[in-house]
Amino acid sequence: MRDHRHGEHAPYPEVWTGRATNRFQWFLALIGAACLALGIVLAVDSAWTSGIAPLAMAVVGCIAAGLLVLFGTLAFVHVALRVDEHHLEVRCGHIGVPRRRIPLSHVAGAEFAPHVTPRHWGGWGYRWRPEKGTAVVVRRGEGIVLRLWDGHTFTVTVDDAEAAVTVIRDRLRPNKPGAPH
Repeated sequence: MRDHRHGEHAPYPEVWTGRATNRFQWFLALIGAACLALGIVLAVDSAWTSGIAPLAMAVVGCIAAGLLVLFGTLAFVHVALRVDEHHLEVRCGHIGVPRRRIPLSHVAGAEFAPHVTPRHWGGWGYRWRPEKGTAVVVRRGEGIVLRLWDGHTFTVTVDDAEAAVTVIRDRLRPNKPGAPH
């Protein structure tokens, strides 16, 4: 790796990737798994004597809550950001869902956000707030804010967000002299 003079940067690869991880989400996933296991144990080996309806409600409630918490948290254990020549793609969790793909032609600008917190967005996950736009927040820390041509914003937490912003800005510039903005 060579050093670069001030104002000069190394060319970025054709595809830039970054990610952010939240290990606390694993703890929440364990709680979801415990609720799921409790529902299964109640269904298989129950000593309830008050009737079938309360037992069924308890089993269904535990299983539903467990699945919701388990899959809801596993979907946001990490986020992966991929920027290629034409698109920016955000994938969440191990199976990549939810996913958002934004053509760079829809991006008006990108800014570095040094402090993105779940508290500002109402929690972890895929968030929407009318006054702020849309965000994927998996942890507290740095992120990028995209300003889209339709007036909306999209925020995502990612490690090395400054590099992501630099790559996006470089790809938003016209490639040919005299090309329209």
